[in-house]
Amino acid sequence: MRIGIDLGGTKIELVVLDADGGVRWRKRVPTPRDDYHATLAAIAALVAEAEAAVGAGASVGIGTPGSPSPRDGRLRNANSTCLNGQPLQHDLEAALGRPLRLANDANCLAMSEAADGAGAGARTVFAAILGTGVGGGIVVEGRLLVGANAIAGEWGHNPLPLPAVADLPLPACYCGRAGCIEAYLSGPGMAADHLRHGGEALDAATVTARAAAGDAACDATLARYEARLARALAGVINLLDPDVIVLGGGLSRIERLYENVPRLWGAYVFSDTISTRLLPAQHGDASGVRGAAWLWPAAAG
Repeated sequence: MRIGIDLGGTKIELVVLDADGGVRWRKRVPTPRDDYHATLAAIAALVAEAEAAVGAGASVGIGTPGSPSPRDGRLRNANSTCLNGQPLQHDLEAALGRPLRLANDANCLAMSEAADGAGAGARTVFAAILGTGVGGGIVVEGRLLVGANAIAGEWGHNPLPLPAVADLPLPACYCGRAGCIEAYLSGPGMAADHLRHGGEALDAATVTARAAAGDAACDATLARYEARLARALAGVINLLDPDVIVLGGGLSRIERLYENVPRLWGAYVFSDTISTRLLPAQHGDASGVRGAAWLWPAAAG
């Protein structure tokens, strides 16, 4: 048995998977607001309830907003700010009485989709979250690539390649830099781009819906988005040469991306043929919690 936990800003979700990836038990509870110690207690209570429900102990993996620093293990870069600077893994291991594995949400997406999702059977999988933020994760031969600085896959905070006139001025990013991929390809980034180019103040979902209905300004916003995504993913292909690129997050539901982006990225990929496939996450919103469970290998359950 494997337990996966998705620790979000508004909810904590736990799933118990069997050896074949089947869901044995699942539950969501609200995340205690701005309360670190209450969050620890809520997770410990969920794990105890899950193991009682399935009648067995389990390995525990947890997906978080942010990642542990390799310097001291304390969480960093989490938008749930009460977690930042806290020894989350250490404290949860003490509360649960066992080791656990922890990774950020993009890495959990990558693990889930490489294990038994859109990237199953592929040697190298790159997974990108396109949502409120933009992040990435890399799985090679079933193993998550973390990196020397524990930032492997942090694609969203690279600069957008080859900015054109339509991409200027470089938009500010929350990280303190300007022109980050996230500032263009996140949901708020799409909304800001639409407004900058003379459109109404609309969120990304409305821009997408109106484009599908024939709105010319919204269609132009999506075309700019696709061109930027193609350039950004071409850099991933040139560097990693993945078999599959999987998209997750709210913007991954835009169906036209899967036809238009591969058509556009060829101009920037350093190869005469491109076999990389661009696919939506097979498990959708469940990929994060499933990927947390898959942080443990089969023998660990």
